[in-house]
Amino acid sequence: MADKAREITPQTLRYTVPGMKPDDAELTVGLLQDRLNALNDLALTLKHIHWNVVGTHFIAVHTMLDPQVDAVREMVDTTAERIATLGGSPQGTPGAIVAQRAWDDYSLGRDDAIKHMAALDLVYAGVVAGHREAIAATEEPDPVTQDMLIGQAAQLEQFQWFVRAHIETTGGELPTEQQDTEAGAADAAPSTTV
Repeated sequence: MADKAREITPQTLRYTVPGMKPDDAELTVGLLQDRLNALNDLALTLKHIHWNVVGTHFIAVHTMLDPQVDAVREMVDTTAERIATLGGSPQGTPGAIVAQRAWDDYSLGRDDAIKHMAALDLVYAGVVAGHREAIAATEEPDPVTQDMLIGQAAQLEQFQWFVRAHIETTGGELPTEQQDTEAGAADAAPSTTV
């Protein structure tokens, strides 16, 4: 899910929270819709991986992912409710996600757990980078939204660390670091076959 160039489309709002300029609210709602799309996609991708992991690390990865799915779904709800609070209309349908996203579908099906972890590391990198961009963009116009995004980013970064621990060498290197596609990351993942 490597991010392509994002175009944030602001929504026209009829009202927003007291003390917030309408233009700032429209910009923030656009940023939040992008994050909502990314988080919805991430929740679905995590569940897809949960169902499709195989190999010697199956149970570790399979059981690690469900709490991440639950936490990301909570982030989805919080983000959608923030959009509504600001006077926007959160769009959470599959069609909206596909039409508005700036990344491709997750590319691995049934595969080795470590290969999935390598690909998922790239997914998390894209989501975390997008959150950090939104954090920077909301500092001035909406510190309340920024605070929400900071909390989410902290959790997402921890989840990425959990994923990276499966592919990191004991020397602290990521063999997938130079990869920019999920398939490339999966191919560069350490082998777990005996």
